[in-house]
This record gives sequence, structure tokens and C-alpha cells, in this order.
Amino acid sequence: MKALARYGRYALAAGLIFTSGAVLAQDVPSLLKGLLGGGGSTSGSSGGSNLDRAASIAGNVGKALKEPSEQEEIAIGQQFASSLLGAKPLWNNPGAQRYVNTLGRWIASQTERPDLPWTFGVLDDTGYNAFATPGGYIFVTKGLLQRMGSEAELAGVLGHEIGHVLKKHHLNAVRKGAGLAILGEVVSAKAGGNPQVNEFVKNGILNVFGSGLSKSDEYEADRIGVVLAARAGYDPFGLPSALQMLEGQSGNDASFSLMFATHPTPASRLEELDKLMDAKFDALPHVQGKLVKDRLREFR
Repeated sequence: MKALARYGRYALAAGLIFTSGAVLAQDVPSLLKGLLGGGGSTSGSSGGSNLDRAASIAGNVGKALKEPSEQEEIAIGQQFASSLLGAKPLWNNPGAQRYVNTLGRWIASQTERPDLPWTFGVLDDTGYNAFATPGGYIFVTKGLLQRMGSEAELAGVLGHEIGHVLKKHHLNAVRKGAGLAILGEVVSAKAGGNPQVNEFVKNGILNVFGSGLSKSDEYEADRIGVVLAARAGYDPFGLPSALQMLEGQSGNDASFSLMFATHPTPASRLEELDKLMDAKFDALPHVQGKLVKDRLREFR
């Protein structure tokens, strides 16, 4: 790989593009836990028959066929995030939550949708993965965060997930096939002021994360990720660096199994990025960063 081969090792980060002392106005863990609200578990229906339920789902498919408004997109994303948090709790590390939010929001501010309620969280999971939901809710696992080398690598990973939101990849995926019923149910529940989502919907949402997106969606998010990292002032080769680390991992390792099951191979992603990243990326001015582990110490 011509362009990427020159970046086997990357300069470590020297300083954040934003001020590390900035404290978020809101308590991120409380905000994210609040998404669980009344949507945690549902009791049995109060006399509603399966036929009534089926009719309700069928009627709501029509809502899902339409392009959701931005408000609906955000509401759907909240339900996705609620389901994800119900399966994987947040890491009890306020400093790490602040750090990832600060970095993520800086990168999101470089996009064409800076006014979405961008919210980032770190999940208490030793696996290596990241998740995006519609409307700007993005999560990385503790395992991924702790394996990041430079801040540029983390910026590239977050840029990739932001790319999924910008292109509405998860919305489009769930609108296909049986996912229409799931999406329609979510839209209907929010529109009707009902905060509960039944187990069918919750399981359907989690299946979206478990089955993954198309290869073309992942390649597109990779391209967006390197561009956003560059716009934010970071080394655009940070994401390729993270992918090179993945190349050396085994799909049999439980920490990486979901990542390999739901994404194209790291080698194929690097090949696709190599088509994009020519000499013009070499010449871009960018901030040299710190190690993520050092940045986490600063945010304690």
C-alpha cells in the first residue's frame, strides 16, 4: 500500500487542539443514563392481543417508509442508545467520559451537522469496538479506548462513527426489510409520548449492531473519518494506524470477535483508504498529539 506503507509508526500526540481544562456543562454519565428512563423493561401488555400488536406494527411501517425528520432521527437515536446502554453499562470513569466527549464534539463541530446533540460515551466493555446511533449518540468501549496509541488514532475512530451518523447508515439499514416495523414502532412510541419500547423492538435494535452494516457503508465511514480528523487538525493517518493494529489481531480473540464479525477485514479497509490518501494528505498541517493514556490521566 503505497501511501499508507510510509506510516508504519506515527508521531505521538503533543497537545490537544482544544483546551484540556474545559469541563462539559452537563454531567455526561447522568445524561446517558437518563436515556434509559422508562425504557428499561416492559411488563406484559394489559390485555392487548397478538393480533392487535401485529396491526399496530403494520400501521407503523408507513411512518418508517418516510424519511424521518431531524427530531424523529434524534428520538430514534435515543431509543437505540437506550437499548445499547441496557446491554452494556457506562464505564464508571467520569474523566474518560469527559475526555471522549470533548474530543468527539470537537470533531463533530467540523461537520455539516454541528448542531446535532452530539453525545459520546465509554462503555464498560473490554472488547474492541465502537457504535453510532442516529441523531449523534456515539459510544466506544473501554477496551478500544485503552488500546488506542495516539490521540490521532482515537480521532480517526470517532470520525468514522460520526460518518455513520452523517450518512444515516443505521437509519437506512433498519428501514430495510423487517426493520421497517422496528423503526415504525420507535417513531410511534416517541410521537405518542410513550417512553417504553417493547422487547421485540429492543432486540431488533440490538440486532442492527450485531449484524453490522454493509461494506460500502463501512468504507464510506472510513473515508469520512480521515477527512474529519484532518479538518480537526489531527494526523489523518491515525485511523489507518488503528486499522494496522487490528491487522495483527486474531478473530478468535473474544475482545475483537464482534469487530471482525461486523466489519470488513482491516486489510480491505486499508486498501480502500489507500485509494484516497495520496500525497495531498502528507502535506496537510496537523497537530502532533499525546498518548491517549496520558490524556486520560489529565482528565482524572
